[in-house]
Amino acid sequence: MEIERSVTVGVPVDRVFAYLSDFTNTTEWDPGTVSTERVSGDGGLGTRYRNVSKFLGRETELDYLVIEHVPGERFALRGENATVVANDTMTFVRTVTGGAGDGGAGAEGTTVTYRADFEFKGVAKLAAPLLAPAFKKLGDEAEQGMRDALNRLG
Repeated sequence: MEIERSVTVGVPVDRVFAYLSDFTNTTEWDPGTVSTERVSGDGGLGTRYRNVSKFLGRETELDYLVIEHVPGERFALRGENATVVANDTMTFVRTVTGGAGDGGAGAEGTTVTYRADFEFKGVAKLAAPLLAPAFKKLGDEAEQGMRDALNRLG
């Protein structure tokens, strides 16, 4: 099961990366997140987070590990519990809007692409195909939440 969404905002890439790579901020932009706490680390490679999310009316806890941290470019985590492995990757691209045709230098912005891959374990594998509509809704809501939160940074 895969969810992928892209969001473009008029906020510099360094600010967007700093905000999204602090995974405790998921409570501000991911409507499914109940809580996220940093368990260990400084936010960089090897940092561990405990995330509690609500999905289809049930709370589930995932332990996440930061597996890639390239400032301004890429941030990836691997989350796991007894029924699922989640691989979340965010890529960041600097954008420039305006400028060339209107004589200005343009405004810096960012396009973030968020991809979440879910691999179900055991009997949960059997239910996975039935969950596709719920995952699509989750992705749509997270995309809007991310857009709103990032625009507040600007």
